[in-house]
Amino acid sequence: MSIPQSGGGPIEHFDQLTQYLADGCKPKEDWRIGTEHEKFGYCTDTNLPLPYEGERSIRVMLEGLRDRHNWTPVEEGGKLIGLEKDGANVSLEPGGQLELSGAPVETIHETCDEVNTHLREVKDVADEIGVGFIGLGAAPEWTHDQMDLMPKGRYKLMNEYMTKVGTMGRVMMRRTCTVQVNLDFGSEADMVQKMRVAIALQPVATALFANSPFFEGKVNGHKSWRSRVWRDLDPARTGMVPFVFDEGFGFERWVNYALDVPMYFVYRDGKYIDALGLSFRDFMAGKLSALPGETPTLSDWADHLTTAFPEARAKRYIEMRGADGGPWRRLCALPAFWVGLMYDQTSLDGAWDLVKGWDAETRDSLRVAASVDGLQAKVGGINMHDLAREVVAISEAGLKARARSGAGGLVPDETHFLNALKESIETGKTPADELLDCYNGEWKGDLSRIYSEFSY
Repeated sequence: MSIPQSGGGPIEHFDQLTQYLADGCKPKEDWRIGTEHEKFGYCTDTNLPLPYEGERSIRVMLEGLRDRHNWTPVEEGGKLIGLEKDGANVSLEPGGQLELSGAPVETIHETCDEVNTHLREVKDVADEIGVGFIGLGAAPEWTHDQMDLMPKGRYKLMNEYMTKVGTMGRVMMRRTCTVQVNLDFGSEADMVQKMRVAIALQPVATALFANSPFFEGKVNGHKSWRSRVWRDLDPARTGMVPFVFDEGFGFERWVNYALDVPMYFVYRDGKYIDALGLSFRDFMAGKLSALPGETPTLSDWADHLTTAFPEARAKRYIEMRGADGGPWRRLCALPAFWVGLMYDQTSLDGAWDLVKGWDAETRDSLRVAASVDGLQAKVGGINMHDLAREVVAISEAGLKARARSGAGGLVPDETHFLNALKESIETGKTPADELLDCYNGEWKGDLSRIYSEFSY
């Protein structure tokens, strides 16, 4: 979840909303990669999730990272709720999932170094207090009541609203994890092409990164339960945004979409003011009942953009949101997958050629099938396994063309970060399939073994 935005003056006319997005355009040499990943913490003796307070808790984890590894604290209402250092943030998801929002970097090599450093620091603190962390798309056993809601005003408001707009909003908040990558665009036309490819191919990412076949201690019938959860959350702010494929789509159309997403809050003086279900259009007109007579700032607009949750999201960059949280290798594979597709024009054109003939029904069906069957999904004449093979090949070609070396020049490009995905394509097995094999095989139905065998 995003932190409060800052630095925007008053909004005086509609064009400022569009310009806010357009200001994200960057020349190609300035394009960066920002990777975010979430993980579940638990007590190693009980396998129960971490509360916010206590001897073994989220608060103690944050304090340890602050004191041992020189992170700057972020507080809300006197509570430690995050950390900052060198352009990166450690933040909390609603159920205490620990998230690293990485600094914008130039290469996947740097992303992987950042992930390694972060997980090493987390383990340093966690081992001393008897805590473990695991990367999964959904909590395998824990119930809603076993997971604390973190002390953030945004989450308190969302928690109340989620019961009114779907059946799985609070499941998403407390009991799911993702890994995502944020990528830049060079122009409005570039944003449009990237958004179309991103939306169309999110089901491929969902399939390749599927890692949540268990929920509340049982096999749930989906390879990605996290993706299933997102399908019944809040239709006003989630989904495959079909208008992205309409003729004339651009910044202005995205602004109009975001304006129609019901509000959650307005952030003022360190507090979240309840604006649940209200209209940002009314806010623009000074008619917001939560703040009568007041009009928004660009910071309010930036905050509001973080409350839309489609499968790919446009802000001043594009967020890829379709993948389950997972094991270490896939934390680097996800940005590699999308960078290879998005940051080389030949690969981007190839990806668009692959999907441009699909209609909205096909895209939606692929999303559903990916969550249920992963790489074994089939929709009409589309075989997900074959599609994933072709998409990963396009991505690999894009990474080769980028030719960004690592290890002091010893590694010529970033293609090896796709190895985990290529192995899945060779075997037909995603992390969810591997977990199910263990559960039905050597674990003999003992799901508790997932913690010791699949934690970081």
